[in-house]
Amino acid sequence: MKVPSNELRTIRIFYQNQLEPIYGNAEAAQLILVLIKHFFGYDRAQLALHTDIRLSESEMLKLHFAVKDLLQHKPIQYITGKTEFYGHSFLVNPGVLIPRPETEQLVDMIIKRFNQLKSISIWDLGTGSGCIAISLALALPQAKVTAFDLCEDAIDLTKVNAKRLHTTISLQQTDILEMRPTEKGKVDVIVSNPPYVRQSERLKMEKNVLDFEPEMALFVPDENPLLFYRAIAKLAHQSLAERGELWFEINEAFGKETAAVCNRAGFEEVQIYQDIHGRDRFISAVKH
Repeated sequence: MKVPSNELRTIRIFYQNQLEPIYGNAEAAQLILVLIKHFFGYDRAQLALHTDIRLSESEMLKLHFAVKDLLQHKPIQYITGKTEFYGHSFLVNPGVLIPRPETEQLVDMIIKRFNQLKSISIWDLGTGSGCIAISLALALPQAKVTAFDLCEDAIDLTKVNAKRLHTTISLQQTDILEMRPTEKGKVDVIVSNPPYVRQSERLKMEKNVLDFEPEMALFVPDENPLLFYRAIAKLAHQSLAERGELWFEINEAFGKETAAVCNRAGFEEVQIYQDIHGRDRFISAVKH
């Protein structure tokens, strides 16, 4: 993969052509623009104005290895180390899931539901990069937000993201399957986007997810696909205040089953919501 010139406009076209068989023309072009912006600071407008930009050998190597990673299906977010979520830039690494647009919808629903309250306490169970907890803390400054995760790397990354985005949340490293209600009756909202992809669904998934994103944050056994939902629903019912609410992101194949888990845990007013693609993706439930 020898680049014919050190002119950035030539390099851009060359690497775009390399990526096109995998990503298609439009996405390949966008990926190269993202890398150029990330490594060198030039956006599309600047590239149009300055057609004579040349790269040094070390700069060319940065781009070369990044494109090599893309050809191996490595997600662009892990190459640049960041992603956009709910209008904010979050650092990400291969130890945490890359936040999805559907999860932004979950955050938006919670914000709209509770933005009029003068005070509110929120738990985010399985926080990963902290995208849910931090986005809620930024949009609901009256909220006391606590984020939980089993992975020390996730806790450390959430801490960094909170500092970068100038907000304060509490953090606890814990296994949410083993959690006990430490603040019984004092939490207003519990939200979780736990692992919910069955092992048998691997065949439908893209290489960029299977080969690079953390399995522990994705997969559950086929024979027990709702294990996190059962544990969290039980914990939530013990921990929430009266009229407190539980919010889940769910596997679209188990909408009714997950709602039934909430009902059996003692929740009422259980509702299923569809995502931007029209699939069952979220549940809310109220403690009475």
